[in-house]
Amino acid sequence: MDLLHAIAVAILQGATELFPVSSLGHAVVLPAVLGMKLDEHAPSFLPFLVMLHLGTATALLLYFWRDWWALARGVIGFDDAHQVREARRVSVLIVIATLPAVVIGFVFEHFFRDLFASPMVAAAFLIVNGGLLLFGERLREGGHRALSTLSPGDALAIGLWQCTALIPGISRSGATIVGALLRGIDHEGAAHFSFLIATPIILGATVLEVPKLHHQGMPPGVLAIATLAAIAAGITAFASTAFLMRYFRRHDAWALNPFAYYCIALGAAALAALALIS
Repeated sequence: MDLLHAIAVAILQGATELFPVSSLGHAVVLPAVLGMKLDEHAPSFLPFLVMLHLGTATALLLYFWRDWWALARGVIGFDDAHQVREARRVSVLIVIATLPAVVIGFVFEHFFRDLFASPMVAAAFLIVNGGLLLFGERLREGGHRALSTLSPGDALAIGLWQCTALIPGISRSGATIVGALLRGIDHEGAAHFSFLIATPIILGATVLEVPKLHHQGMPPGVLAIATLAAIAAGITAFASTAFLMRYFRRHDAWALNPFAYYCIALGAAALAALALIS
């Protein structure tokens, strides 16, 4: 992969990881439609992928650094009693919301990806993802609960929704936002919680790949390209997060609809293109 190709893939990953449009679905569908050959078994692929995820996770940590700093201070016990209780409560909610995807992903990730990761199936699930986003907008509760009112049951429900993103074409951020909307949280609060629980998920996935990376080593020349790609992914992810938080705050009545129509259109166009190619 040359530098321009790597930067293009990094920008795509940095945006689609956070927009509710499925980064995995795009990664499966677009190379097949555009005739791009990505060798997932090449020695350079794993280092490149690890660096992209590291860039995205770093961007989320930087954007929400105040949240993570407050949580760290509260968990350790450096703040007053009320802030300590609240920080520990929110930390428990993040753990509860993260656990289902960690457990199910660890046990069944390869099963899901091997079963569903064909371009045709991923394109079909992009359409399903669009329907899921429209479903969330239609059936969301009318109230506007504050994010601070989330209960352990709410967090578990959102975490279970997150598990659907193991299927290529279903967006992790989209599923968790829908899960929060169905619990009465507004779009901005839903996106905020979705991005908070994305950070340990992405970092955890990256850490799990590091031993494999150490075992197989870094091919010559890959580190420089992967580092530049990681920076591009991080900048894109940071800009995407800033845009989405502002967007969800300003368009609470219908915020997911444009992404739903995009996924349906892209999935349908990809299915048609793949049918012509095959």
